[in-house]
Amino acid sequence: MFVDRVTVFVKGGDGGAGCCSFRREKYVPKGGPDGGDGGDGGDVIVRAVAGTDSLAEIVNRKHWRAQAGGRGGPDNCHGRRAPELVIPVPPGTLVYDRDRGNLLRDLKEAGEQVTAAYGGRGGRGNKAFATSTNRAPRETQPGTPGEERWIVLELKVIADAGLVGLPNAGKSTLLSRLSQAHPEIADYPFTTKHPNLGLVTIGGERAFVLADLPGLIEGAHHGIGLGHEFLRHVERTRVIVHLVEPVPADGSDPVSNYLAIRRELELHGHSLSDKPEILAVSKAELTGSADVRQRLEQELGRPVLTLSAVTGQGLADLVRAVVEQLQATRAEVFP
Repeated sequence: MFVDRVTVFVKGGDGGAGCCSFRREKYVPKGGPDGGDGGDGGDVIVRAVAGTDSLAEIVNRKHWRAQAGGRGGPDNCHGRRAPELVIPVPPGTLVYDRDRGNLLRDLKEAGEQVTAAYGGRGGRGNKAFATSTNRAPRETQPGTPGEERWIVLELKVIADAGLVGLPNAGKSTLLSRLSQAHPEIADYPFTTKHPNLGLVTIGGERAFVLADLPGLIEGAHHGIGLGHEFLRHVERTRVIVHLVEPVPADGSDPVSNYLAIRRELELHGHSLSDKPEILAVSKAELTGSADVRQRLEQELGRPVLTLSAVTGQGLADLVRAVVEQLQATRAEVFP
């Protein structure tokens, strides 16, 4: 199950209470106060962990509460400090405060973290209140409560290149041919309902991450179809690979379909229309694909690739073009 948006409640641990105690030992008259301070409560930390690409592991746990700090003890014993509570998320997760709406942190790389709720401070024991005029204080502090709030975890897939296009343009089939990924493939629209990632090796230890992104339709910037669920994942990609189906099942014009998708990227904003784009006509084994390629080149005035995930035609040219664009944008290409 792929999950890319989760709302959870987080609460830091309460601080431990201070202790009220007096030293009582034989042959030690007037030992004085010896109550220790309470321990600090645990923090709730959201940390990006490598090896995961979904929030599915935490979707069933809505409340995350850190442990409270230990109470102070006699003989100036301080209470135990509670351990931090870590919420593991995939790299590319944005952490928002639900009620305020502000972004707490964008966890782009594995190991990055943000404290979502701080633990409370431990209270002081009566030893801390002793003065020259008050040698036997009975004052203590209860410890402060931990911070609490609702946060929203939103995942935006991080990939070097992303496959976009209308439903049934052949994106999933292409991803399965170029990598070891096994996305769902069928002959009906919206087969892909969530992003799929694959690692495309290009020789030696070099590789790039390719994402098969859900099909986009006209009006997606208003939320039609998969709408924003699709577009927010495109924001993370460095290069867009736009696939155009030469013979759409609905009889629509391939050139008009391409222009409509480009319009949706422009209307969504976030500089999507400024990203480097590689345009390719998919399903080159079908009659008429060469004519569609020629029309697109005349309309746009730039080269257009043709490829077929079935026969393998043009796949090497596509991989080469993606690598060149990544190098041009100074993107590191590693496995």
